[in-house]
Amino acid sequence: MLETKEKETEAVAATEPAAARPDVLEQLLKPEVQEALTVLVDQLPKLAEMMTLMTKTYDLAQKVASDRVLIQDMVGGFMEVAKPIEEKVKHLASAAIEANDRAEKSDETIGLFGMLRLLKDPELQKMLRFGQSYLDILSERKRGEDHHE
Repeated sequence: MLETKEKETEAVAATEPAAARPDVLEQLLKPEVQEALTVLVDQLPKLAEMMTLMTKTYDLAQKVASDRVLIQDMVGGFMEVAKPIEEKVKHLASAAIEANDRAEKSDETIGLFGMLRLLKDPELQKMLRFGQSYLDILSERKRGEDHHE
């Protein structure tokens, strides 16, 4: 009895793909499907080329993603660039905090001669040159925008 049911199940399974074949053939006979297949066949060389390129890109990405030495080298490189910037920012921030503390504690009046003495300070001169250059650039850009309108 079990053998009979198994044979019937196998017979049904064997006939199902055959039943599906006429549907595929009917689809292939439709003109729009034939046109689509023609377009697809015409594009096969390009598709093959694209697949080759995508496969190479995927392989390279896999190698890079799994290469621990390369990843560590890249992280090390980023850290080498970031470390000096971080130190510079910390230096500038601590100087600004210290200057603010000193200014708040002092009640010294800076007179005309004090201002003239400050004008000779190299750091103030550097800041003034930066400020002047910055204002010049803004002025040039504004003139450039006015001419384009």
